[in-house]
Amino acid sequence: MKSFCRRHSLAAPPTDSICEQCGRPIAQNPGRKRKRFCCDACRNKWWNSHFDLVKQKTGYTFTCPTCGKELTVYGNSRQKFCSHAYYIAYRFLGGVRHG
Repeated sequence: MKSFCRRHSLAAPPTDSICEQCGRPIAQNPGRKRKRFCCDACRNKWWNSHFDLVKQKTGYTFTCPTCGKELTVYGNSRQKFCSHAYYIAYRFLGGVRHG
């Protein structure tokens, strides 16, 4: 049905909408997915402030062996360290974090 309407120019023309973060107008492209944000910066700000709406993968809770901090990581069950610096400290400096 959608293809028929598009082929015969029966689809409604794309309307301009506003950015969900800053409110600036966004020009929509015909035949494309609806844009919600005017730029990547607005998109990132909005998703960072609406983290509860993100469809997350399975969360894994672990304790960093270097600093002892408890973290939750989404989608990576093999992660053990909270940062690359703590991994290096654990691996090459015997668990002592320098600097």
